[in-house]
Order: sequence, then C-alpha cells, then structure tokens
Amino acid sequence: MTNHRHSRRAFLNLAGAGIAGVAWPGAAAAAATTQDADLVVFNAKVYTVDPTAPKAEAFAVKAGRFTAVGSSADIKSLIGKRTQTIDARQMPIVPGFIDCHNHAPGNTLLYDVVVGNPYVVEFVTISSIVDKLRAKARETPPGVWVEGYFFDDTKLKDNRPLNVHDLDQVSKDHPVVVEHRGGHTSFYNSKALEMADINKSTPNPPGGAFDRDANGDLNGRVTDRARNALNRVGKRATFTEEQRMQRDRDGLAYISKQFVRYGVTSVHHEGGNLAALQQVRARGELLHRVSYEASGKVLDSMIAGGIMTGFGDEWIRLGATSEHAVDGSFSERTMALSTPYPGVQPPYKGNVMETQDTLNAWIERVHRAGIQVNCHANGDVAIDMTLTAMERAQRLFPRADARPKITHCTLINDDLVRRIKAAGVVPAAFTSYAYYNSDKFTFFGEELMKRCMAYRSFLDAGVPVAAGSDFSPGPFDPRMAIQGMVTRTGWDGKTWGANQRISVDEALRVNTINGAYNSHEEAIKGSITPGKLADFVVLSDDLFRMEKEKIKDIQIVRTVVGGSTVHQA
Repeated sequence: MTNHRHSRRAFLNLAGAGIAGVAWPGAAAAAATTQDADLVVFNAKVYTVDPTAPKAEAFAVKAGRFTAVGSSADIKSLIGKRTQTIDARQMPIVPGFIDCHNHAPGNTLLYDVVVGNPYVVEFVTISSIVDKLRAKARETPPGVWVEGYFFDDTKLKDNRPLNVHDLDQVSKDHPVVVEHRGGHTSFYNSKALEMADINKSTPNPPGGAFDRDANGDLNGRVTDRARNALNRVGKRATFTEEQRMQRDRDGLAYISKQFVRYGVTSVHHEGGNLAALQQVRARGELLHRVSYEASGKVLDSMIAGGIMTGFGDEWIRLGATSEHAVDGSFSERTMALSTPYPGVQPPYKGNVMETQDTLNAWIERVHRAGIQVNCHANGDVAIDMTLTAMERAQRLFPRADARPKITHCTLINDDLVRRIKAAGVVPAAFTSYAYYNSDKFTFFGEELMKRCMAYRSFLDAGVPVAAGSDFSPGPFDPRMAIQGMVTRTGWDGKTWGANQRISVDEALRVNTINGAYNSHEEAIKGSITPGKLADFVVLSDDLFRMEKEKIKDIQIVRTVVGGSTVHQA
C-alpha cells in the first residue's frame, strides 16, 4: 500500500508538472503503470479556467477527481479495460458552474401554485393568475391561505399592476397572497388585510410599507417588514413531521435535477431542511454539491457547539451564514439608497431593515464563532452599514482569510469598492438580472445602473466577485447569466450600464473559480485541474466564438459531477 500511495502521489505531481510545461507522455506513462483512469474525455475544446494551462484537448478522471489534463494523444494512453471514454467531437467543455446564492425552492416548484415562469422570460395575464388561485381556493377550507408564487410585476401582459381588487375575485372567504419572486413584496386581497386589521389609516411600520393608490386606499401591495402583520393571521396547511420531511426530500431531489440540467454543479443553499438534504444524499438523489448556509436554530447550534465554516465533506459542507437582511430588494425597488428613487413622489429611499447596532452585534457574534458572515445588502446605504459592521468585527477579533460575504452588493461607488477590497469581502452579485430584469432598470435610470451589478468595477479592483442568481428572484441559468454579464443587454433589447460589461473569459471565471473561492473551496473545485473534483459541463457551442447575444441558447449536452454523468441531453 505504501508503494501504491507513493506512485499515485508521484503521478499527481507529474500531472501537475505537465500542466506547467513538462512533456505529457511522461505523465501518461507513469499513470499507465499504476492504474487505469475511470474516465477519459478526449477530442474536446477544454476551457480549464486554470491559468497555468487555459486550454486542453483531453483529461482523465480517477476516483471522482481530475488526474491528468493535456492532449488527446497523451491522455488516451491512460485508457484501460474498464475505462469509460467520451469522444467530445470538438465540443467545448468548461468546469461545472457554481451558484453562490440560491434559495433552492424545490417544495414550491413541486407543491405550490406557481403563477409565473421560474426559468425564462414569459409574460402572463392577471386573469391566468386569478384562475389558478381560484382553482386552489375551491379545494381549500375557508380561512386558510391561498398562496401564489413566482409572480413578477413587470412580466404582465395587462400593462398594469396586480391589485387588491384582482385578488378579491379569487375569494372573499380566504386570505389570498401572491408572493413576488423577489421575496420582498406581497400582494393581498381584502380578506387578508381585514384579518390583520390593516386599513387605510394604519401607519407604516419601520422597514416596510402598506402601499396605497391615488385615492389613498390600500392597493394590496405590502413591502418587507410590513408583511409581518399579515404573516401572523389565518391558517396554513399543516403536515405531520414525516409528511414535512417527505415534501422536503421530494423538493430537494427535484431541484437537484433542475440544477444539473442547467450545468450547475455546486450551489450555496440558503438554509432549508438539513436533515432532509442529508437523506437525499444518502439515497443517491443529490446530484449537485451543496454549501449549506445556516440561519436560525441551525446557526445557533453551530455557534453553541463550536462548529465552524468548512465542516462537512465534498457533497455537503457548512458554508457562510444564510443572508442576513440589511435592506430591501433591487427588483422590487425597496433597496436602501442614499438618494431618492428617480421620479417617485413623495421621495422614497427604500427600506433599511436593521439598525447599525443590531447589525454590529450579529456580525460580531458570528465572526467570533469562526463562521463566515453573509449579509444581504443591495443599496449603497446597506452596503456601507454592512462594511462598517464587518470592519468593526475584524478590528475586535482579527481572523485571517475570513472572507465575509455580501450577497447582491448591487449599488456601489468607488469608496465602497475600496473598502470591499481592503476588508477581503467576497460579493455574490446578481447574475441573470442584466438579461431577465432589464424591464425594471428604467425605475433606476442609467446613472444608477452604471453602478449596479458592477462586475467590471469589482474585477478591475481585484475583488473576486462571484455569481449569485438569488433563485427564486432570478433564474439560475448560467448561460443567461454569462450573456447578461458580457452584453448588459436585456430580453427587451435595451442595454443598461454598458460600462460594467466583462469578457466571456471573465464571466466564465466569475461563474466557476470565483464561486469556489467564495466558499473557501478553490483548492478542490472551480477549474479543470489535476487533483480537483471532476465536475464539468459539455456545451453544444463555443461560447468564446459565437455571437454573444446567443450564449443563453447554448445546449447543455452533458453535466458531470465527480466523474459521473448526472444529466445528458
């Protein structure tokens, strides 16, 4: 065994040297004398995202990891009797895509009323929403909530907002809510508002608002913290513990299939049922790798038990915290700005959801526990607050390479970028928004959009910005993400903030190796490099050579995780 381990180490060393320029036949010969590869892929255009060898023709996989990368002729010498081979026929291959912010709402997709398209741009009618909810109400006891999900206010054919009167058509006996896919605004019927004792005279609470129409009457739209009053009323469907676990297992297994269908091989999960996730993995139904971002009882238990970020294995690892909300939403226009929203009267600057003192205390507690801090901060006001708290925690309790995470980190300025760089912060910015949500950018205007989703500014400053789709709020398709990052042009053909465009090569890095860095995993994933996990995607077209406006239409031919095919077109 000692000799075997020694020869394996020698091979890995040779393979690594080969990437740096040593002749590949030596590495291949060394491997052939020890063990055959489990998988050899050849005749490919391999974009490795490894700066020491950016391109290759082939690679070998053993025990779930890349063992050699090089020319087809060299790597074919590693083929043995039991080796699986794939002739890529000159198709491009890239590392598996990494999504650094995803709510993984498998349960919602499987079991709830979905009123909009989760994955692509699709316009729906208000009547279609009402019809779906009415059907649900017919099978729901009075007084129990009727809920719709994945609503997008700018994807309506009606060219007017959804309102309380529309939802009154669903039912007068049920509280009805339509949840915006952005997660920060909800639309209610009169029954729901009445049950919560909310009327036109009810004042707005801190961090939220009850919206009104031109006559001062409630229009049914409620934002951020103001929704708490409605969450406390009415009944919701109840399930036994086993039913709940079954639904969670089903939802996680379902969404795992969706992730790999789009070439996503690693996902940062915003909380969720950790026990169900482990059971899905034990059953062999977990097809993607998970960086689990804890909150609530799980986070409290980690702190109490001394469990730090990084605990786990290559399939499920405890990562940063779940996003700790500091302000509102970009897509729903409630994020906290230093200047009022253009054209809004009375002047409105969005919602701050946390005091500086409370934020300071939360970040200090998590940081001291050795857990990677993660805050949701969209607007420049919230980013400033978050950085202030992160800088304070590091001064009080210095920790090397802590990599505090800011999820979204949407509206920046030069000083914020400087502080982000100095503090070693790892932003996870919106990915698909530039394409999917371009119809919302008119609410901000070009001057603000020049500083939103600022990939160019981050990369130029040396900040390792990563991709965070925020699904449900945004589609998680990395092809749509890359096209939007490169073109800054939306589905409607309009371009916003072109100064923030990045190259295809940079966008690929953002969606792979930068994602691995975001979770302290760059040593094991994010590039096609000997010794790293064999997670990769075969594409139908070369994203470096095709029209940039068609990148989103590339077919995902095959997704491979740990050397095993988990999706094939």
